[in-house]
Amino acid sequence: MPLLEDEHTGSRIREQRRLARLTQRELADRIPYSLSLLNQVECGARPATPGFVAAVAHALRVDSSKLTGPPAETALIADRLLALVAPIREALDRFDLGPNPDLVRVRPASDLIAEADALCQQVRATHLRAAAKALPALIVELTHTVWTAPSTAAWRALASAYRTAHDVALKLDYPDLARVALDRMGWAAGRASDPCIEAVQRYKRATLWRCATSAPLIASGHALLAGQTNREALAVTGQLHLGLATVAAKAEDATAVETHLGAARELAERVGGEAGDVHWLSFGRVNVRLHELGTAITMSNFDEALGRARTIKLPESTLTSRRARYLVDRALVEMEAGSAKSSLKFLSEARKVSPEQTRHLPGTRATIRRLVHMSRRAPDSLGGMARWVGM
Repeated sequence: MPLLEDEHTGSRIREQRRLARLTQRELADRIPYSLSLLNQVECGARPATPGFVAAVAHALRVDSSKLTGPPAETALIADRLLALVAPIREALDRFDLGPNPDLVRVRPASDLIAEADALCQQVRATHLRAAAKALPALIVELTHTVWTAPSTAAWRALASAYRTAHDVALKLDYPDLARVALDRMGWAAGRASDPCIEAVQRYKRATLWRCATSAPLIASGHALLAGQTNREALAVTGQLHLGLATVAAKAEDATAVETHLGAARELAERVGGEAGDVHWLSFGRVNVRLHELGTAITMSNFDEALGRARTIKLPESTLTSRRARYLVDRALVEMEAGSAKSSLKFLSEARKVSPEQTRHLPGTRATIRRLVHMSRRAPDSLGGMARWVGM
Protein backbone atom coordinates (compact mmCIF):
# COMPACT_ATOMS: atom_id res chain seq x y z
CA MET A 1 0.00 0.00 0.00
CA PRO A 2 1.68 3.25 -1.10
CA LEU A 3 2.37 5.97 1.42
CA LEU A 4 0.82 9.37 0.98
CA GLU A 5 4.25 11.00 1.31
CA ASP A 6 7.70 9.94 0.18
CA GLU A 7 9.96 8.58 2.91
CA HIS A 8 12.68 11.17 3.46
CA THR A 9 14.12 13.20 6.30
CA GLY A 10 11.93 16.18 5.46
CA SER A 11 8.72 14.14 5.69
CA ARG A 12 9.83 12.79 9.07
CA ILE A 13 10.54 16.31 10.29
CA ARG A 14 7.03 17.29 9.23
CA GLU A 15 5.64 14.25 11.01
CA GLN A 16 7.43 14.96 14.29
CA ARG A 17 6.58 18.68 14.06
CA ARG A 18 2.89 17.89 13.77
CA LEU A 19 3.08 15.42 16.61
CA ALA A 20 4.60 18.28 18.65
CA ARG A 21 1.60 20.40 17.54
CA LEU A 22 3.80 23.10 16.01
CA THR A 23 3.30 25.05 12.80
CA GLN A 24 6.21 25.54 10.41
CA ARG A 25 6.53 29.14 11.63
CA GLU A 26 6.64 28.06 15.28
CA LEU A 27 9.36 25.50 14.57
CA ALA A 28 11.35 27.94 12.43
CA ASP A 29 11.31 30.39 15.33
CA ARG A 30 13.04 27.76 17.48
CA ILE A 31 15.91 26.93 15.10
CA PRO A 32 18.66 29.06 13.52
CA TYR A 33 17.29 28.45 10.01
CA SER A 34 14.70 30.25 7.91
CA LEU A 35 11.06 29.34 7.44
CA SER A 36 11.72 29.10 3.72
CA LEU A 37 14.45 26.49 4.20
CA LEU A 38 12.31 24.49 6.61
CA ASN A 39 9.48 24.46 4.09
CA GLN A 40 11.79 23.28 1.29
CA VAL A 41 13.30 20.53 3.46
CA GLU A 42 9.89 19.23 4.51
CA CYS A 43 8.78 19.14 0.86
CA GLY A 44 11.94 17.29 -0.18
CA ALA A 45 13.14 20.13 -2.41
CA ARG A 46 16.29 20.67 -0.31
CA PRO A 47 18.37 18.12 1.60
CA ALA A 48 18.57 18.29 5.36
CA THR A 49 22.16 18.90 6.46
CA PRO A 50 23.45 17.28 9.67
CA GLY A 51 23.42 20.68 11.38
CA PHE A 52 19.82 21.31 10.32
CA VAL A 53 18.73 17.87 11.57
CA ALA A 54 20.52 18.42 14.89
CA ALA A 55 18.85 21.81 15.38
CA VAL A 56 15.38 20.47 14.60
CA ALA A 57 15.87 17.41 16.82
CA HIS A 58 16.91 19.69 19.69
CA ALA A 59 13.91 21.98 19.15
CA LEU A 60 11.47 19.05 18.99
CA ARG A 61 13.19 17.22 21.87
CA VAL A 62 13.56 13.99 19.94
CA ASP A 63 16.53 11.84 19.02
CA SER A 64 17.93 12.73 15.60
CA SER A 65 17.47 9.09 14.50
CA LYS A 66 13.71 9.72 14.48
CA LEU A 67 14.33 12.24 11.70
CA THR A 68 17.00 10.45 9.67
CA GLY A 69 15.83 6.83 9.65
CA PRO A 70 12.70 4.70 9.57
CA PRO A 71 10.72 4.97 12.79
CA ALA A 72 11.42 2.06 15.09
CA GLU A 73 10.14 0.80 18.37
CA THR A 74 12.18 1.70 21.41
CA ALA A 75 15.11 -0.49 22.37
CA LEU A 76 13.25 -1.42 25.55
CA ILE A 77 10.37 -2.91 23.57
CA ALA A 78 12.78 -4.65 21.19
CA ASP A 79 14.72 -6.18 24.09
CA ARG A 80 11.53 -7.46 25.67
CA LEU A 81 10.42 -9.04 22.40
CA LEU A 82 13.82 -10.65 21.88
CA ALA A 83 13.63 -12.15 25.37
CA LEU A 84 10.29 -13.73 24.36
CA VAL A 85 11.29 -15.14 21.00
CA ALA A 86 14.85 -16.32 21.70
CA PRO A 87 13.71 -19.37 23.76
CA ILE A 88 11.22 -20.25 20.99
CA ARG A 89 14.03 -20.18 18.44
CA GLU A 90 16.14 -22.48 20.62
CA ALA A 91 13.25 -24.91 21.07
CA LEU A 92 12.65 -25.04 17.31
CA ASP A 93 16.31 -25.93 16.78
CA ARG A 94 15.97 -29.16 18.82
CA PHE A 95 13.66 -30.85 16.30
CA ASP A 96 16.20 -33.38 14.95
CA LEU A 97 18.30 -34.04 18.07
CA GLY A 98 16.29 -36.99 19.35
CA PRO A 99 15.33 -37.48 23.02
CA ASN A 100 16.35 -34.67 25.36
CA PRO A 101 18.56 -36.07 28.15
CA ASP A 102 18.23 -32.85 30.17
CA LEU A 103 14.51 -33.34 30.81
CA VAL A 104 13.91 -34.63 34.32
CA ARG A 105 10.14 -34.92 33.96
CA VAL A 106 7.91 -34.99 30.91
CA ARG A 107 4.16 -34.54 31.28
CA PRO A 108 1.80 -37.21 29.93
CA ALA A 109 1.09 -36.95 26.22
CA SER A 110 -2.57 -36.19 26.89
CA ASP A 111 -1.59 -33.10 28.93
CA LEU A 112 0.79 -31.89 26.22
CA ILE A 113 -1.86 -32.35 23.52
CA ALA A 114 -4.38 -30.36 25.57
CA GLU A 115 -1.86 -27.55 26.15
CA ALA A 116 -1.03 -27.34 22.44
CA ASP A 117 -4.70 -26.70 21.74
CA ALA A 118 -4.96 -24.22 24.62
CA LEU A 119 -2.01 -22.20 23.30
CA CYS A 120 -3.65 -22.03 19.87
CA GLN A 121 -6.69 -20.58 21.63
CA GLN A 122 -4.55 -18.09 23.56
CA VAL A 123 -3.09 -16.71 20.34
CA ARG A 124 -6.58 -16.29 18.86
CA ALA A 125 -7.47 -14.38 22.03
CA THR A 126 -4.28 -12.31 21.35
CA HIS A 127 -2.61 -13.30 24.61
CA LEU A 128 0.66 -13.36 22.70
CA ARG A 129 3.10 -12.93 25.55
CA ALA A 130 1.50 -15.65 27.65
CA ALA A 131 1.59 -18.04 24.69
CA ALA A 132 5.18 -17.09 23.85
CA LYS A 133 6.33 -17.79 27.40
CA ALA A 134 4.69 -21.24 27.51
CA LEU A 135 5.68 -22.39 24.01
CA PRO A 136 9.38 -23.31 24.46
CA ALA A 137 8.77 -25.82 27.24
CA LEU A 138 5.83 -27.35 25.39
CA ILE A 139 7.81 -27.72 22.14
CA VAL A 140 10.75 -29.29 23.99
CA GLU A 141 8.52 -31.79 25.81
CA LEU A 142 6.54 -32.69 22.68
CA THR A 143 9.76 -33.11 20.69
CA HIS A 144 11.07 -35.49 23.33
CA THR A 145 7.75 -37.36 23.32
CA VAL A 146 7.61 -37.94 19.56
CA TRP A 147 11.15 -39.34 19.69
CA THR A 148 10.50 -41.64 22.65
CA ALA A 149 6.81 -42.57 22.31
CA PRO A 150 5.65 -41.46 18.86
CA SER A 151 1.95 -41.38 18.05
CA THR A 152 -0.23 -39.67 15.48
CA ALA A 153 -1.80 -37.50 18.20
CA ALA A 154 1.61 -36.41 19.52
CA TRP A 155 2.86 -35.52 16.04
CA ARG A 156 -0.33 -33.51 15.43
CA ALA A 157 0.17 -31.67 18.71
CA LEU A 158 3.78 -30.87 17.83
CA ALA A 159 2.67 -29.57 14.42
CA SER A 160 0.10 -27.43 16.24
CA ALA A 161 2.74 -26.05 18.61
CA TYR A 162 4.96 -25.18 15.65
CA ARG A 163 2.00 -23.46 14.01
CA THR A 164 1.45 -21.42 17.18
CA ALA A 165 5.14 -20.48 17.16
CA HIS A 166 4.67 -19.23 13.60
CA ASP A 167 1.62 -17.18 14.57
CA VAL A 168 3.32 -15.61 17.58
CA ALA A 169 6.49 -14.81 15.62
CA LEU A 170 4.54 -13.26 12.77
CA LYS A 171 2.33 -11.15 15.03
CA LEU A 172 5.43 -9.90 16.88
CA ASP A 173 7.08 -9.04 13.54
CA TYR A 174 9.70 -11.82 13.35
CA PRO A 175 8.98 -13.20 9.84
CA ASP A 176 12.29 -15.09 9.67
CA LEU A 177 11.40 -17.06 12.78
CA ALA A 178 7.87 -17.59 11.44
CA ARG A 179 9.35 -19.29 8.36
CA VAL A 180 11.47 -21.60 10.52
CA ALA A 181 8.41 -22.54 12.56
CA LEU A 182 6.46 -23.36 9.39
CA ASP A 183 9.26 -25.61 8.15
CA ARG A 184 9.03 -27.49 11.44
CA MET A 185 5.24 -27.63 11.14
CA GLY A 186 5.55 -29.26 7.72
CA TRP A 187 8.06 -31.76 9.12
CA ALA A 188 5.72 -32.76 11.95
CA ALA A 189 2.53 -32.73 9.82
CA GLY A 190 4.12 -35.15 7.35
CA ARG A 191 4.85 -37.59 10.15
CA ALA A 192 1.31 -37.23 11.47
CA SER A 193 0.04 -38.19 7.98
CA ASP A 194 -2.68 -35.55 8.31
CA PRO A 195 -3.48 -33.92 4.94
CA CYS A 196 -5.56 -31.16 6.55
CA ILE A 197 -2.69 -30.04 8.78
CA GLU A 198 -0.33 -30.23 5.79
CA ALA A 199 -2.76 -28.09 3.77
CA VAL A 200 -2.96 -25.52 6.58
CA GLN A 201 0.84 -25.41 6.59
CA ARG A 202 0.87 -24.69 2.84
CA TYR A 203 -1.67 -21.91 3.40
CA LYS A 204 0.44 -20.37 6.15
CA ARG A 205 3.59 -20.58 4.01
CA ALA A 206 1.80 -18.83 1.17
CA THR A 207 1.04 -15.81 3.36
CA LEU A 208 4.78 -15.22 3.81
CA TRP A 209 5.80 -15.38 0.15
CA ARG A 210 5.44 -13.36 -3.04
CA CYS A 211 2.48 -14.03 -5.33
CA ALA A 212 4.49 -16.16 -7.78
CA THR A 213 5.29 -18.65 -5.02
CA SER A 214 2.09 -18.31 -2.99
CA ALA A 215 -0.36 -19.54 -5.63
CA PRO A 216 1.42 -22.90 -6.26
CA LEU A 217 1.71 -23.47 -2.51
CA ILE A 218 -2.03 -23.03 -2.00
CA ALA A 219 -2.80 -25.10 -5.09
CA SER A 220 -0.72 -27.92 -3.62
CA GLY A 221 -2.83 -27.64 -0.47
CA HIS A 222 -5.96 -28.08 -2.56
CA ALA A 223 -4.42 -31.17 -4.18
CA LEU A 224 -3.85 -32.73 -0.74
CA LEU A 225 -7.59 -32.47 -0.04
CA ALA A 226 -8.92 -33.43 -3.47
CA GLY A 227 -12.05 -35.56 -3.22
CA GLN A 228 -12.51 -35.12 0.54
CA THR A 229 -15.97 -33.89 1.56
CA ASN A 230 -15.94 -34.03 5.36
CA ARG A 231 -16.50 -30.78 7.29
CA GLU A 232 -12.83 -30.44 8.25
CA ALA A 233 -11.65 -30.76 4.65
CA LEU A 234 -14.34 -28.38 3.35
CA ALA A 235 -13.35 -25.70 5.89
CA VAL A 236 -9.65 -25.99 5.08
CA THR A 237 -10.39 -25.96 1.35
CA GLY A 238 -12.47 -22.82 1.82
CA GLN A 239 -9.63 -21.14 3.70
CA LEU A 240 -7.28 -22.03 0.86
CA HIS A 241 -9.65 -20.27 -1.56
CA LEU A 242 -9.52 -17.19 0.67
CA GLY A 243 -5.75 -17.39 0.50
CA LEU A 244 -5.87 -17.50 -3.29
CA ALA A 245 -8.21 -14.50 -3.29
CA THR A 246 -5.63 -12.58 -1.24
CA VAL A 247 -2.85 -13.61 -3.64
CA ALA A 248 -4.96 -12.52 -6.63
CA ALA A 249 -5.68 -9.17 -4.95
CA LYS A 250 -1.94 -8.51 -4.60
CA ALA A 251 -1.64 -9.20 -8.33
CA GLU A 252 -4.64 -6.89 -8.96
CA ASP A 253 -6.51 -9.71 -10.69
CA ALA A 254 -10.09 -8.77 -9.87
CA THR A 255 -11.57 -11.70 -11.83
CA ALA A 256 -9.55 -14.26 -9.90
CA VAL A 257 -10.38 -12.52 -6.62
CA GLU A 258 -14.11 -12.89 -7.25
CA THR A 259 -13.71 -16.49 -8.47
CA HIS A 260 -12.03 -17.59 -5.26
CA LEU A 261 -14.26 -15.51 -3.00
CA GLY A 262 -17.25 -17.09 -4.74
CA ALA A 263 -15.86 -20.59 -4.15
CA ALA A 264 -15.24 -19.70 -0.49
CA ARG A 265 -18.82 -18.40 -0.10
CA GLU A 266 -20.21 -21.67 -1.48
CA LEU A 267 -18.03 -23.74 0.87
CA ALA A 268 -19.01 -21.55 3.83
CA GLU A 269 -22.65 -22.38 3.13
CA ARG A 270 -21.84 -26.09 2.97
CA VAL A 271 -19.86 -25.95 6.22
CA GLY A 272 -22.65 -24.02 7.96
CA GLY A 273 -21.93 -21.52 10.71
CA GLU A 274 -18.39 -20.61 11.72
CA ALA A 275 -15.97 -23.54 11.81
CA GLY A 276 -13.91 -22.20 14.70
CA ASP A 277 -13.21 -25.73 15.85
CA VAL A 278 -11.41 -26.65 12.63
CA HIS A 279 -7.71 -25.92 13.13
CA TRP A 280 -8.61 -22.52 14.60
CA LEU A 281 -9.22 -21.16 11.09
CA SER A 282 -12.70 -19.82 11.95
CA PHE A 283 -13.73 -20.39 8.36
CA GLY A 284 -17.31 -19.34 7.65
CA ARG A 285 -19.52 -16.56 6.35
CA VAL A 286 -17.98 -13.86 8.57
CA ASN A 287 -14.46 -14.85 7.59
CA VAL A 288 -15.42 -14.61 3.92
CA ARG A 289 -16.81 -11.11 4.45
CA LEU A 290 -13.63 -10.04 6.24
CA HIS A 291 -11.60 -11.29 3.27
CA GLU A 292 -13.88 -9.38 0.90
CA LEU A 293 -12.93 -6.27 2.87
CA GLY A 294 -9.25 -7.20 2.92
CA THR A 295 -9.00 -7.83 -0.82
CA ALA A 296 -10.73 -4.52 -1.57
CA ILE A 297 -8.16 -2.73 0.62
CA THR A 298 -5.27 -4.57 -1.04
CA MET A 299 -6.49 -3.44 -4.48
CA SER A 300 -6.98 0.14 -3.16
CA ASN A 301 -10.74 -0.02 -3.90
CA PHE A 302 -11.41 2.13 -0.86
CA ASP A 303 -14.99 3.12 -1.74
CA GLU A 304 -15.92 -0.55 -1.99
CA ALA A 305 -13.90 -1.34 1.14
CA LEU A 306 -15.64 1.40 3.12
CA GLY A 307 -19.05 0.13 2.08
CA ARG A 308 -18.14 -3.42 3.08
CA ALA A 309 -16.56 -2.33 6.38
CA ARG A 310 -19.63 -0.37 7.41
CA THR A 311 -21.98 -3.31 6.82
CA ILE A 312 -19.97 -5.96 8.68
CA LYS A 313 -21.44 -6.85 12.07
CA LEU A 314 -19.13 -9.12 13.99
CA PRO A 315 -20.89 -11.65 16.24
CA GLU A 316 -19.92 -11.81 19.91
CA SER A 317 -18.15 -15.11 19.25
CA THR A 318 -15.65 -13.51 16.85
CA LEU A 319 -12.09 -14.26 17.88
CA THR A 320 -10.24 -11.31 19.41
CA SER A 321 -7.50 -11.53 16.77
CA ARG A 322 -10.03 -11.17 13.94
CA ARG A 323 -11.92 -8.40 15.72
CA ALA A 324 -8.73 -6.37 16.17
CA ARG A 325 -7.75 -6.86 12.53
CA TYR A 326 -11.19 -5.70 11.39
CA LEU A 327 -10.99 -2.57 13.57
CA VAL A 328 -7.59 -1.64 12.14
CA ASP A 329 -8.88 -2.21 8.60
CA ARG A 330 -11.94 -0.12 9.43
CA ALA A 331 -9.70 2.67 10.73
CA LEU A 332 -7.69 2.61 7.52
CA VAL A 333 -10.68 2.87 5.18
CA GLU A 334 -12.30 5.58 7.31
CA MET A 335 -9.04 7.53 7.07
CA GLU A 336 -8.97 7.04 3.28
CA ALA A 337 -12.52 8.44 3.18
CA GLY A 338 -11.25 11.56 4.96
CA SER A 339 -12.88 10.81 8.30
CA ALA A 340 -9.91 11.26 10.62
CA LYS A 341 -12.05 11.33 13.78
CA SER A 342 -13.74 8.01 12.96
CA SER A 343 -10.41 6.48 11.96
CA LEU A 344 -8.80 7.38 15.26
CA LYS A 345 -11.85 6.07 17.13
CA PHE A 346 -11.51 2.62 15.52
CA LEU A 347 -7.76 2.56 16.13
CA SER A 348 -8.36 3.33 19.79
CA GLU A 349 -10.96 0.56 19.97
CA ALA A 350 -8.54 -1.92 18.37
CA ARG A 351 -5.94 -0.95 20.96
CA LYS A 352 -8.41 -1.64 23.78
CA VAL A 353 -9.49 -4.96 22.27
CA SER A 354 -5.99 -6.28 21.59
CA PRO A 355 -3.05 -4.01 22.45
CA GLU A 356 -0.38 -6.63 21.73
CA GLN A 357 -1.63 -7.45 18.23
CA THR A 358 -2.72 -3.94 17.25
CA ARG A 359 0.70 -2.45 18.00
CA HIS A 360 2.34 -4.79 15.48
CA LEU A 361 -0.22 -4.78 12.64
CA PRO A 362 1.26 -2.96 9.61
CA GLY A 363 -2.04 -1.17 9.03
CA THR A 364 -1.82 0.48 12.46
CA ARG A 365 1.40 2.37 11.78
CA ALA A 366 0.38 3.18 8.18
CA THR A 367 -2.93 4.67 9.34
CA ILE A 368 -1.35 6.69 12.15
CA ARG A 369 1.28 8.11 9.79
CA ARG A 370 -1.36 9.18 7.30
CA LEU A 371 -3.50 10.72 10.01
CA VAL A 372 -0.49 12.74 11.14
CA HIS A 373 0.08 13.96 7.59
CA MET A 374 -3.61 14.89 7.30
CA SER A 375 -3.49 17.03 10.46
CA ARG A 376 -2.00 20.50 10.68
CA ARG A 377 -1.63 19.91 14.41
CA ALA A 378 -1.98 16.34 15.65
CA PRO A 379 -4.52 16.07 18.49
CA ASP A 380 -3.26 14.74 21.80
CA SER A 381 -5.01 11.39 21.24
CA LEU A 382 -3.22 10.90 17.92
CA GLY A 383 0.10 11.94 19.42
CA GLY A 384 -0.37 9.41 22.19
CA MET A 385 -1.17 6.68 19.66
CA ALA A 386 1.94 7.58 17.63
CA ARG A 387 4.15 7.38 20.72
CA TRP A 388 2.56 4.04 21.61
CA VAL A 389 3.67 2.47 18.30
CA GLY A 390 7.12 4.07 18.58
CA MET A 391 6.85 6.92 16.07
